[in-house]
Amino acid sequence: MLTSGISFVNFKKKNKSLKLRKNLKSIINDKNEILNSLSKNYKDSYKKNLINKYKAFSNYRIIGMGGSILGTRTIYEFLQHKIKKNFLFIDNLQNTLSQSKKKTVNIIVSKSGNTIETITNSNIIIKKNNRNIFVTENKKNYLYRLAENLKGEIVHHNNYIGGRYSVLSEVGMLPAELMGLKSKNFRQFNSLIKNRRFLNSLITNVGSILYHIKKRKFNSIIINYDEKSESLFKWYQQLVAESLGKKKKGLLPIVSNMPKDNHSVMQLYLDGFQNNFYTFFYVDEKKSNKINNKIILPSHKFLKNKSISKIIYSQKKASENIFLKKNIPFRSFEIKKRDEKTLGELFSFFILETILLGKALKLNPYDQPAVELIKKETKKILT
Repeated sequence: MLTSGISFVNFKKKNKSLKLRKNLKSIINDKNEILNSLSKNYKDSYKKNLINKYKAFSNYRIIGMGGSILGTRTIYEFLQHKIKKNFLFIDNLQNTLSQSKKKTVNIIVSKSGNTIETITNSNIIIKKNNRNIFVTENKKNYLYRLAENLKGEIVHHNNYIGGRYSVLSEVGMLPAELMGLKSKNFRQFNSLIKNRRFLNSLITNVGSILYHIKKRKFNSIIINYDEKSESLFKWYQQLVAESLGKKKKGLLPIVSNMPKDNHSVMQLYLDGFQNNFYTFFYVDEKKSNKINNKIILPSHKFLKNKSISKIIYSQKKASENIFLKKNIPFRSFEIKKRDEKTLGELFSFFILETILLGKALKLNPYDQPAVELIKKETKKILT
């Protein structure tokens, strides 16, 4: 077990490292704003009266790109069974953007306030009489000035927290509160860093990943058996790729959704090139549709009384058994509780894992210099 809500099985090949333990201790003691945002001590830049002002609405649009929106989308999809409101996510440039006639609150998120895609979508979507909340740095950037012109609400984005690390800051917690969730339930860092089992699992896990990197296994493939976690792993994909893809180093995170991908890429995973390592991810659904016994044929009576969740779990265990027989490296997460606490623990685990990997690889896990080149070149072409 990783925590009470998460069962975790590490890679078969485990590399323990005293240096990793020292690095993790140094990272935790550093108390930077990213880790602070994971703890109950973090002070959000929005006031409670802002939540009270907008919580009666039923419809919201989140406009942003990458880390500015992926964390919030993860929360909404992973915990949708607890949310009675409608959230629409605008996270790409597209020619058809829905214009709801219902009373809708727009939440526009960009740390820099100058993200071209977010500015473009805001320009198309926002109408003068809309209710708008802008989450951006406390600087006179484009979105800050637009918010002033539209007399919209302005929430200050923490200057020291990059987008992909911002999910438990005001970027993700403001929308979460409007969903009817409690931000304090997500922030589990204080208890996690006192949990020896959690820390030991984290250290041996990072040691194992470093071992696979040395063996030139650079593809980190997520075998995801939970459709409500697709956005979680899109968030994870950006977190890992953008944080570690530097100086000709890094990992390529690939999300593979099961059991659909059993019928496409699984053949390659099992018998193709072997420069991959894998993460199995499954959520135990308490409520799940069951097979209709009345119309099941005798040849498949083994399916009688089986739920969708049971069938998916059986497919996961079968795949893990075959991976073991073929000596294909993997780790496995099984989620016992689908709630804010568990999701907060997953966010914390993956963030700490990524930072610790960055330090071990002698990389700065907090910047993304190459992406900035494309932004500058795009602006140059458009000018």
